[in-house]
Amino acid sequence: MKREIRERTILDKFAGDFVNIVEKHAKYIIVSGFVAIAHGRSRGTEDIDLIIERIEKDPFKEMHNDLLQAGFECIQSEDPDVIYDDYLKDKTSVRYTRKGHFLPEMELKLARDELDEYQIRTRKKLPLTGLDLYFSSIEMNIAFKEELLTSEKDIDDADHLRIIYSEVLDENEITQIKGQIRRLRLS
Repeated sequence: MKREIRERTILDKFAGDFVNIVEKHAKYIIVSGFVAIAHGRSRGTEDIDLIIERIEKDPFKEMHNDLLQAGFECIQSEDPDVIYDDYLKDKTSVRYTRKGHFLPEMELKLARDELDEYQIRTRKKLPLTGLDLYFSSIEMNIAFKEELLTSEKDIDDADHLRIIYSEVLDENEITQIKGQIRRLRLS
C-alpha cells in the first residue's frame, strides 16, 4: 500500500526555512506536537518545538544573526547576548517568528541533559512526513508525551503515532526512555 504525502502547510515551510539556517550552526531535532501533525494528525498548533545541541555563545550569536538576515526575529530580545545569557544558558526556551508576524513561532532551546543529547544523536528524518527535517525518534516522542507531558492532546498525539508506527515500534525502547524521563525530569 502506497501512502500519499499530505499537502504542505505554512508550518512545514516555516520549519524548513528556519532549520535551513540552524543546521549550518548546530544539530537540531523537532519534537512534540509538530511530529504528530507532520504525520497527518489534525490538530491546531501555533509553534514548533526545536532542540539544538549545546553550543557556546559565539556560535549562537552567528546563528542568531543569520536568522535575522533570513527574516526571523526573536520575541524575547534582539540582543543575542541577552538571549543566550538570560534564557538559553539557563535552560529557558526562546521564540522566533518571521519579522512582522506573530505566528507561527519556533520555540528554540538548547539540549538540557543527557536525554536531549541522546535525542539529537539518534535523530531521524521520518519519510512518512514527506519533510526533509530531523525529528527525535517516534519512540522518544511517544515516551515524552505519555510519561512527562500527559495532557489529553499529548496522549492523543502518542496514540496517533502508535497507530501509524504500530508494526515497527520498539516498546522496550519506549519503556527505557520513560525510565530516563522519570530519573532526569521527574525526580
